[in-house]
Amino acid sequence: MIVTYKAEYDQEWLEYFGTLDESIKIKVVKKLARILKYPFKRHLKKSLFFVDEMGQYRIVYHIFEQTKTVRFYFVGTHKEYEKWYMQDF
Repeated sequence: MIVTYKAEYDQEWLEYFGTLDESIKIKVVKKLARILKYPFKRHLKKSLFFVDEMGQYRIVYHIFEQTKTVRFYFVGTHKEYEKWYMQDF
């Protein structure tokens, strides 16, 4: 049985998501649906975050297993991701 997780969004998520082109937004929404079905991907070193790749874009999220929730924090290009990563870690 596949458990679909619920999505939550960090307040900064909308800032990152809002800067994307419409065609990329559509792809991101489809990717989020896949993440909610299978959230365990590549784990970021020394953190509780996971990262999933979508071409040149990265999506960063945290899984709350107890509540079956995935909270999304960041979406952007690889360069934007590196900047976000260096800023928060």
